[in-house]
Amino acid sequence: MAFSVRPLADRVVVEPLEEDVQTFAGGQLVLPDTAKEKPQHGTVIAVGPGRLDDDGERVPMEIKVGDKVVYAKYSGTTFKTEEGKEVLFMKENDILAVLA
Repeated sequence: MAFSVRPLADRVVVEPLEEDVQTFAGGQLVLPDTAKEKPQHGTVIAVGPGRLDDDGERVPMEIKVGDKVVYAKYSGTTFKTEEGKEVLFMKENDILAVLA
């Protein structure tokens, strides 16, 4: 991705993964955007340096670029890149799990 960004503190940038909707017969079903559920998983494309604790020490991030993650349903702020892709800016604690 040609999108370059440096998140601050404990924020991450996630590219949501869209799921294809298929019928039982194996055909593809096209749904309008308004009928689609908001994705809850994606790929981390940028990670901040981590937050500062009360003593001014940097707390390292548990998430790294390339991780496939599950995040809270309505978390993050949507941003559209110059290429037209939507990405999410969110705090690390909005991420619920890393997919193995």
